Parts: sequence; C-alpha cells; structure tokens
Amino acid sequence: MNLAKKKSLAARVFGVGKSRVVFAKSRLNEIKEAITKQDVRDLKKDGAITILEIKGRKTNPAAKTRKGPGKIKKKVNKGKKEYMAMTRKLRKQLYHIKNSGEIAKEDYKDARKKIRNRFFKSKSHLKEHLEIIKK
Repeated sequence: MNLAKKKSLAARVFGVGKSRVVFAKSRLNEIKEAITKQDVRDLKKDGAITILEIKGRKTNPAAKTRKGPGKIKKKVNKGKKEYMAMTRKLRKQLYHIKNSGEIAKEDYKDARKKIRNRFFKSKSHLKEHLEIIKK
C-alpha cells in the first residue's frame, strides 16, 4: 500500500517534514480513506498519525570555550598611547606656528620628522628648538 501522497498531505497540513510524519500500522486502512485536510487532522487527534520531535544534535562543550578573535583581550600598549598623545599635541602646535608664518617650509618639514622620531619631549622643548632655528 503506497501512502506517499497521504504522508505529503499530512506534512503540509501540520507544517513539518515528511520524515517526521508516522502512521500507526494498525490503522493504515483508515489513513488510506482520508482525502481532505480535515480528515488528516481528525486522524492525528485520534492517534492514527503522530508527529516525531525534532532530533537536533548534542551541543559540543568544547566549542563553547573556544577563544575566537572577539574573546581575546590584549593589554593596551601604554607607550604607544603616550606617543600618540604627544605626537598629536606637537603636530597641532607646529601647524599653528607654520600658519602664523613664524617658520619656513623646510624647517616645518624637518620639525615634523623630528616629532615622528620622538626628538621633542614636550611643547616647550619644541618651542625652544624652533627659536634656536629662527636665530
């Protein structure tokens, strides 16, 4: 007895896959007579048709403890932060001095390179150096 059409009808009615629909062996004749969706619903209510639970899979506990790129916490490089703060401060100062016309373009470029190489320790050190260049 081929009940493939009945199985697909039941799967459509209950919104599940065909593999989850199971017919009771003892009531195959009743299932064969079912034509409408309502007939299939009634058979499920009577217990002739059962719907299996989703199998799923067991969770892998090792996967939960993996360290992906979002989990790694590195220590902040303080030296780099200090360098960035000082460099930005000095470059801003140098920019304003250049715009005011106090230094030449070549001296500006030279000072920028020295800022990059951590030559200056502070803003006042930069100003002293520029005063020496002016003379």
